[in-house]
Amino acid sequence: MELLDGELELREIQKLEGHTDRVWSLAWNPTGTGVAGMLASCSGDKTVRIWQKGPSGSWDCSAVLEDTHTRTVRSCAWSPSGKLLATASFDGTTAIWERVGGEFECVATLEGHENEVKSVSWNASGSLLATCARDKTVWIWEAQPGNEFECVSVLQGHTQDVKMVQWHPFLDVLVSVGYDNSVKVWTEDGDDDWHCVQTLGEAGSGHTSTVWALSFNSAGDRMVTCSDDLTLKIWDTSQNPSETSGDGSGSWSHLCTLSGYHDRTIFSVHWSRDGLIASGAADDAIRLFTESKDRMVDQPSYKMLVKREKAHDMDVNSVQWNLKEPKLLASASDDGTIKIWELSEVSKVDNFVQSHHLLIGFCQPQVVNSIGLCTLAPLFMSSSRDVKESELLDSKVPIEVFDT
Repeated sequence: MELLDGELELREIQKLEGHTDRVWSLAWNPTGTGVAGMLASCSGDKTVRIWQKGPSGSWDCSAVLEDTHTRTVRSCAWSPSGKLLATASFDGTTAIWERVGGEFECVATLEGHENEVKSVSWNASGSLLATCARDKTVWIWEAQPGNEFECVSVLQGHTQDVKMVQWHPFLDVLVSVGYDNSVKVWTEDGDDDWHCVQTLGEAGSGHTSTVWALSFNSAGDRMVTCSDDLTLKIWDTSQNPSETSGDGSGSWSHLCTLSGYHDRTIFSVHWSRDGLIASGAADDAIRLFTESKDRMVDQPSYKMLVKREKAHDMDVNSVQWNLKEPKLLASASDDGTIKIWELSEVSKVDNFVQSHHLLIGFCQPQVVNSIGLCTLAPLFMSSSRDVKESELLDSKVPIEVFDT
């Protein structure tokens, strides 16, 4: 791991194992009382696992939610109350699980999408649920008493597979991203009539390939998106969204682009409560970014804070900051594991040891060869685009590089 400022590092605390296929998505439970450290993970093995932080501080699997979905579970999301968990699957359904005591029960199954559901998200009040799918649509569901859910609107605007939906932190404004390279902002115009109020990047500042994920900052006035084009883009609404227009949508504009930090598809991005952006990609790496405080620059900009190479043995599909402990990060990978990381300060002794080992390493020919191979490896790797989501290609064939 490279420490860019010589002050912080992303330290691995624990590796969680149990899934038998790639892990797609993670979700921290938003509540603190009684469920501190609860993490949900979903996988290509058709299951959802609940991980609980024990008295010793370690995470253990406390529940396995299975026998409901018949194909890959692609996305999971807790309701704001932390009592309900929604899971979206390639089987075309979204399941709602209720936690009663230490047990989970599937209390509702939402059907309607024509094929694979890729993402699920709750609004801030927990009254609305959004899902998106390969059928190019976004569905808005209203939560009703008795764990009943009614579809109140089907949003059609994307021309291809919709990868992710995410609600604004405190407004009923929904953002969707997809295979058509677009980022769309949706709001309600009364009587459950939802419409797209803005498509970001139409003036030439948008992504040039599949947009995989997005995340808002805690203030809700900035948003980050990540793409198959190997970039992160920061979007800004300069005025308070609730005051800009009657529907509370605001007007988003491109602020800056972060490029050259990953050399393969960026699958996941998440903004922490403290303002740090984490990204995970197909280059097996995690990057952390922070806003630059350079007063010589007129426009706000962002810089890389920490590089974590080989965070996993395969693609990093999800990165999620803990909502209560902002220095805690979870990541999920194609290697079937979940890792818990802590962002911490590095002592002067640690810096000396790392530098000392680095100098010794460069004196060893075999290490130099390894560095050369790592540099060349991306040349042999094709763009992931949407190949990894094909059920026919659900198992990857590893690329072998022979040390010469």
